[in-house]
Amino acid sequence: MPKIVDAEARRQDVVEAVLRIIAGDGLERASLRETADEAGLAVGSVRHYFAGSEELLAFAFASVVDRIVRRLEASLPGVHAAEPGTPEHRAAILTLLCGLLPLDGPRALEVCAWMAFRNAARVRPFLAAEADRSHREVAVIVGSVIRALRPEDQPTESLVIEAERLLATLDGLCMHALLQPGWMTREMCVDVLEQHLDGM
Repeated sequence: MPKIVDAEARRQDVVEAVLRIIAGDGLERASLRETADEAGLAVGSVRHYFAGSEELLAFAFASVVDRIVRRLEASLPGVHAAEPGTPEHRAAILTLLCGLLPLDGPRALEVCAWMAFRNAARVRPFLAAEADRSHREVAVIVGSVIRALRPEDQPTESLVIEAERLLATLDGLCMHALLQPGWMTREMCVDVLEQHLDGM
């Protein structure tokens, strides 16, 4: 009797292999063959789901964006439910924003790939649409956080600038945590983020 394969589970196994390759050796090594080897599959098995490397990488990028956005969105109700200005509100905001940072092994793999894909999208047009979606969806969530922190009568232009400032801080923390993990520890990331929130 032929073995029944869960196609979505297999695709996610392949995505996990892509993330490990990117974290270990960079995006350039994430070919169909290398990914198949990393996943312990035959190249033909990977080709059954992805016609080529571009399709594989675009799917992996989309999967990473979906994971990050889902994690952030899951924390939004806590931000909106807590009374502004309370310790509970601050904790809910911090929890949401920390969902974007590489504070544990799985998130470090995701964030490493997310940063690599976004950078590669500058010169690989097939990744550009997903890079745009990534920025838009994360920016909308960060914008919700800014609105939860600032007075309702704040000018829109000021809110946009604050959102971009927070996005830049988060991007910087991601990069520093990936490049200098011995210095930019989980505790340091959270301390910097808390200082930034205090300054707002």
